[in-house]
Amino acid sequence: MKNIEDINREAVKKITSNKKITEFVPGDTIKVGVKIIEGKRERVQFFEGVCIAKKNRDINSSFTVRKISFGEGVERTFALYSPIVDSIKVIRSGDVKRSKLYYLRDRKGKSARISEKIKKKIGADLSVQAQDVAEIDSQQKIIEESKKEAVKQESKKEQKK
Repeated sequence: MKNIEDINREAVKKITSNKKITEFVPGDTIKVGVKIIEGKRERVQFFEGVCIAKKNRDINSSFTVRKISFGEGVERTFALYSPIVDSIKVIRSGDVKRSKLYYLRDRKGKSARISEKIKKKIGADLSVQAQDVAEIDSQQKIIEESKKEAVKQESKKEQKK
């Protein structure tokens, strides 16, 4: 007999197989595409703001986004696996040390800003594996050999003239 947790995990797997969900954390500025049905028509409206909270609870996962609209703070909580959420795009990553940013509710102006997380770039791409490097090296050797052969053939043609 299945318990509720197993059923929830299966539902999450089914939803994530159909729809790609972007990874984000509190402090990130995100743009959430929300499906809105008006009569017979359906459209996507974007809600852009700072993610101030995220709850990871299997099928009950949710996140809260806060934005300032015409000088008034607006918060909206979305269910992560809801069919209403069309897309989630990370605009910029925030550098915060908390998981819940409710203190932003009391702040205004510059004090309500979140500094951007700077991702350090390393000169070498570490995602390339040793097998890929060996394949690239062998391809480069083949190219060099073919170039040498072409040069030899050209020099032979010049000598015949």
